[in-house]
Amino acid sequence: MTSREECHKKGFYHKAVVVLIINSKGEILLQQRSSNKKLWPNLWDITAGGHVLKDEFGYEAVIRETKEEIGLDLEVHDLLFIGCTRSTNTQKGIINRHFNEYYIVKKEIDLSKIILQEEEVQDIRWFTKEEILKRIYNNYDGLTNKISCWQYLEKYLNSKKEYL
Repeated sequence: MTSREECHKKGFYHKAVVVLIINSKGEILLQQRSSNKKLWPNLWDITAGGHVLKDEFGYEAVIRETKEEIGLDLEVHDLLFIGCTRSTNTQKGIINRHFNEYYIVKKEIDLSKIILQEEEVQDIRWFTKEEILKRIYNNYDGLTNKISCWQYLEKYLNSKKEYL
C-alpha cells in the first residue's frame, strides 16, 4: 500500500471523497480551511472530504471525514451518491490525482453544535446557491481551486429545483 505522501510526491491516483451538505433553504454548508493548511489556507471549501483509507469504502470515508472535520455524525442513509470524476491538481510540490466520489447530504444543522477540527477548519457557514455560483464564475473567488468539485456542485445545483 502506497502512503498518502508518496501518492502526492509521485502523482499516483488515489481515491478521495467529497460531501456537500444542503439544508431545506437550498443553502450549502462550506468550511473555511485553517490558516495552517499547506494547500488553500483560509479559503472556502466543500463541507468535508478527504482520502479514502485502505480497506475503506467511499461512504465510510465520508462519514469518518465529516466527523473528524466538523464533528457531525452522519449515517449511511443520509448519503446520496451523485457521481464520480477524476481530477489532477498540482501545486507546492504536491501532485493530487484523485478518483473522486461525490455525495450530497440533505440535512438541517445547528451550527452552534458543530465542533471544528482546528488543524483543518477555522470556520463553517451556509452559502446560498447564488453566492457560490457567483464565486465560481468569478474565478473561484475565495474558494479553493478544486475545480472538479465546484463544477460538480454547479452541475448539481443547476439541475435541481428542490433540495428537500
